[in-house]
Amino acid sequence: MLNLNSKTLDDLAAKIGAAVAASPAKDIEKNVKALLQGGLARLDVVTRAEFETQTAVLQKTREKLERLEARVAEIEAPGAPPAAHQR
Repeated sequence: MLNLNSKTLDDLAAKIGAAVAASPAKDIEKNVKALLQGGLARLDVVTRAEFETQTAVLQKTREKLERLEARVAEIEAPGAPPAAHQR
């Protein structure tokens, strides 16, 4: 009977990984990745880092806009004292 414990499975996975790394399948994987990267480079896409940066900028802009809208509403409220330049 075959004993499939964690070490046996890890050893088997390592052997399979080594076999794949030494096989033409690894070259195919590299070629497919290069092909996909080339195709994506021609598309109008951004990196995850660029997306995260723009998301942060947008969040700060929204927060500032909300503060400004609240301030304008406060200034325009009926019975509000004339606004002096305040910051």
